[in-house]
Amino acid sequence: MIETEVMAGAEVLLLGNPNTGKTTLFNRLTGGNEKVGNYPGVTVDRHVGRLALGSVQATLVDLPGTYSLSGESLDERVSLDALAGISGASPAGVVVVVDANQLERNLYLALQVVDLGLPTVIALNFADELRAAAREIDTDALARALDAPVVSVSARHAEGIDRLRAVIEETIANGRVSTRPWTVDEPRLEAIADHLPAAWAPTGARRLALARWAALSLGDDAFGDISAELRAAVRTAAIPDEDLIVPRYAWIERTLDTLRARPSRSERRRSDRVDRLLLHPVLGLVIFLGLMTVLFQALFTWADPMIGVIETAIAAVGEFVARSLPVGVVRDFLVEGVIAGVGAVVVFLPQIVLLFLALGLLEDSGYMSRIVALMDRAMKSVGLEGRAFVPMLSGLACAIPAIMATRTMERHRDRLLTMMVVPLMTCAARLPVYGLLIAATIPPERFGGFAQGGLLVAMYLFGIVVAFAATFVLGKTVLKGEASKLVIEMPPYRIPHLATVVRRTWSKCAAFLKDAGTVILVCTIAMWVLLSYPKVDPANSAAATQADAEVQAASLQITNSFAGRLGHGMEPVIEPLGFDWRVGIGLLGAFAAREVFVSTMGVVYGIEGADEEPEPLRQSLARARWPDGRPVYTPLVCLSLMVFFALACQCMSTLAVVKRETGTWRWPAFLFTYMTVLAWVMSFLVYQGGRLLGLA
Repeated sequence: MIETEVMAGAEVLLLGNPNTGKTTLFNRLTGGNEKVGNYPGVTVDRHVGRLALGSVQATLVDLPGTYSLSGESLDERVSLDALAGISGASPAGVVVVVDANQLERNLYLALQVVDLGLPTVIALNFADELRAAAREIDTDALARALDAPVVSVSARHAEGIDRLRAVIEETIANGRVSTRPWTVDEPRLEAIADHLPAAWAPTGARRLALARWAALSLGDDAFGDISAELRAAVRTAAIPDEDLIVPRYAWIERTLDTLRARPSRSERRRSDRVDRLLLHPVLGLVIFLGLMTVLFQALFTWADPMIGVIETAIAAVGEFVARSLPVGVVRDFLVEGVIAGVGAVVVFLPQIVLLFLALGLLEDSGYMSRIVALMDRAMKSVGLEGRAFVPMLSGLACAIPAIMATRTMERHRDRLLTMMVVPLMTCAARLPVYGLLIAATIPPERFGGFAQGGLLVAMYLFGIVVAFAATFVLGKTVLKGEASKLVIEMPPYRIPHLATVVRRTWSKCAAFLKDAGTVILVCTIAMWVLLSYPKVDPANSAAATQADAEVQAASLQITNSFAGRLGHGMEPVIEPLGFDWRVGIGLLGAFAAREVFVSTMGVVYGIEGADEEPEPLRQSLARARWPDGRPVYTPLVCLSLMVFFALACQCMSTLAVVKRETGTWRWPAFLFTYMTVLAWVMSFLVYQGGRLLGLA
């Protein structure tokens, strides 16, 4: 049939504001089966899944979350390109996800999509919350007002999903589009529309919609593909933003007055009471710090038993391989290189799982938006808007997606400044390093059992404070400018959808394990080769003096290996920081990826202890001694080392992403240089200052 041919292979777009449950609905409609890539020509993620419509399969594309199509951010432009078919074919249909509790804010985006003249379905999400609050919304009346079908759903409880599929199928098959007319300032919009590029196919309903986007978006933007003629037409028309925006919100206001869709006064009062506490400039910050303290203490207390199990399992695998294979290069490579190196990183998987899970629960509950609002005043004081704290907070997981998240920021200066400070936030890659050093030097019973978690919290806060200080300095020097105003939507408080949070956590942990099996494995193998060659015969080596007679052959091998020579060459530079040449070897590997420091130390101490029973790396570090018997890893040395890791840009992937986002190597080079210099100086001050205070 013709209808089946239309739907087979059709591309359906999923669009919505942030915090509308769009990702959960995408997973419901696609069964969680998705592929992730990039949109053509840009680095914005493109999530694609299969959408079953009757007996045929369509393609569902999850567009970036955005508050409108009229803005200067890259995410908004990508969404407009996909909807209007500017970079390719127009979609067969669009599903706009709307939070039923936030209709005043969400419907603005829905109106923009309807104006484009595309077959559109409105998915009214969180219908279960409306019922629980004894509130109703007349979906039929809303559908008549929008001239587009409206379906009530609850993505988290899978309610209304089949009905939504059926409506999507019917809408696409019929090619039904809204005929609701808009006559807001059309004479001046027509003058702009006359200069729209022919490649945009500005005909029909979307002609004025594209002209409206140009009038609202062009000006102080970073779009390099806009013609001078169109920009001139926008300047000549000089349509004030309020002439295009205010009438739409007025229409939304009038429409909602007839739909009884607003939260009840008692519901608003409850939410306001909680907000007064969580958004209080002092109490709100205390609560946030308290939650972080509990979280990071849990990373040790709750994860430690599982870490012990994994350490035992890895040691058993190493012993089994050592017994099963004959003495030689292959056995040394597998036991000392692969198992000891990669295993030293994998043992921290329980802590990473807990971190991602906790952050996901806080985000899904609506609390993260409150943190952004709470931090807005502090962000403004250093020259950025509160929205910049979103990618900065994302940097607690990984700097790479955090840098990509700056695309939602409208001003190029703000985006660039945020990219320059995001790597200072304590990412999950630093967690194995911190966990190793803290566990090796701080007894778990110290300070009532909170010493380890307290120090970890201090390191996270240290990263945040330094990031703020760097923002202030760079914002006054290299990237001068004033902070813009923050406009953020406060989602209602919700019980997190556990399935979505778990799926998101698993995705991130799978990426960590993939790194452990690829990047970290390759770096570990390279470090094993550098530590194992050239082979040294202690009996014939010129270095084997009488004093060396008591030194294990394995230690002599490391000392004279390629990596050992590099480490000794670095020692004059890092010795003032309290580091020996072995730490220098670890730092070399860490510049590929921070976690490689742990695997490198695992290889170093695995080779040195080749003739002994395998033991956890944290125990090897705790037992390490200088020739005069002093411990190598004292609390002061470990603090100095953690400060270095907190500030140095030891991630080549981060630099590559900055280059890709900025289009030049100039900014990655600047980022690497200033962070490395800052790390050395601060580590020097910590160690030498501690020695002056008698803490060495």
